[in-house]
Amino acid sequence: MKTYVTKPADVERAWYVVDAEGQTLGRLASSVATVLRGKHKPIYSPSVDCGDYVIVVNADKIAVTGRRLEQKRYYRHSLYIGGLKEISLRDQLQQHPERVIESAVRGMLPKNALGRKMFKKLKVYAGGEHPHAAQMPQPMEL
Repeated sequence: MKTYVTKPADVERAWYVVDAEGQTLGRLASSVATVLRGKHKPIYSPSVDCGDYVIVVNADKIAVTGRRLEQKRYYRHSLYIGGLKEISLRDQLQQHPERVIESAVRGMLPKNALGRKMFKKLKVYAGGEHPHAAQMPQPMEL
C-alpha cells in the first residue's frame, strides 16, 4: 500500500453559504474554520489548503451567551504613543458586524501563510444578500 499525499491540483473547491441568524458565535466560527481548513474532507492534509469557500450572511444577527456583549473587548493599536483603541462586542456588532465573525474565525485558523490563504476564502456580509450567486453556493448545515 502506498500512502496518499494530497496535491494542490487534486483539490476541488465548493462554495457554502451559512445563515448566522441566531447562531452562537463560537460554535459557528469553529464549524466555519473546519470547512475553511478542509478537515471535513477525506483528502485533508495539514500542509495543503484543501478547504472550501464559505459565505456567512446575517452577521449582524449573531447570538452570544452570558455577559459577553459588555465584557468582551476588541483591541487595535495605531502604532503611535497612546494609540491603543478598544471597543466592546456590542459596539462592534453595531458598527462592523463582519469583523466579529472574521476575528473569531481567524483565531481558529493556523497562524502562518497557509492560514492567511485559508482566511481569504471567507466572505462575511452583515445583511442577508451576497454577490456570489454565480458560484451556486450550497447551504451548510451546522
